[in-house]
Amino acid sequence: MQNKYIQIYRDTADKIQQGVFPAGAKLPSEHELMETHETSRETIRKALHLLAQNGYIQKVQGKGSIVLDARKFDFPVSGLVSFKELAGTLGDTHRTLVEKLELGVPDDVIQTELQCAPDHQVWEVHRVREIDGEKIILDKDYFKQMFIDNLTEEICRHSIYDYIEHELHMSISFAKKEIVVVEPTDEDRQYLDLGGCQHVVVVKNHVYFDDASLFQYTESRHRPDKFKFVDFARRIQGGT
Repeated sequence: MQNKYIQIYRDTADKIQQGVFPAGAKLPSEHELMETHETSRETIRKALHLLAQNGYIQKVQGKGSIVLDARKFDFPVSGLVSFKELAGTLGDTHRTLVEKLELGVPDDVIQTELQCAPDHQVWEVHRVREIDGEKIILDKDYFKQMFIDNLTEEICRHSIYDYIEHELHMSISFAKKEIVVVEPTDEDRQYLDLGGCQHVVVVKNHVYFDDASLFQYTESRHRPDKFKFVDFARRIQGGT
């Protein structure tokens, strides 16, 4: 079952994108949101934190949460959010197709990316993300088996991050990201509905637990005409 704060986040984000909460307006107060969603203040604050983190609102002291113009945000580059958490804002229908799930010894490239020894076991997961009937994302994930002992197709279809956080009780903390534009591979052409696109956008992620242990390397390959890759930056006082 999806976390309550994620449900509130998605519901509120949808309303912001649809203009129910227009840019410049104030969101209902924490107390009003608690009553509307019949939940705790802590849950509301977690949802508001996620909204602020992804550029939907600005929390202003003495004024509450001010809605930002977020209707242009399609795929937040700076966030560390699973496809399941984002999918509701990306289209009306969505599903995940697991094309590959194997445990084995990684090749030289993945050994380097995951900083692991040649004899270490690594999960290789390939998933196609279909949105509104079109296959437009190919996620190629590699996980160290020393951290994630078991993976199933059901877990991969649902959410690996949800499994890690709520079944394995491990805390995912941060990622280093790189974005490149490349020509499609034969695999891209096989699994994606490229629609004549001559390039794909590849987001490479190295993902870490809160103890700074690297556990995942991902290549997320996107059909470029379907996404805007947007970062949301906050200024830190004291810089030049």
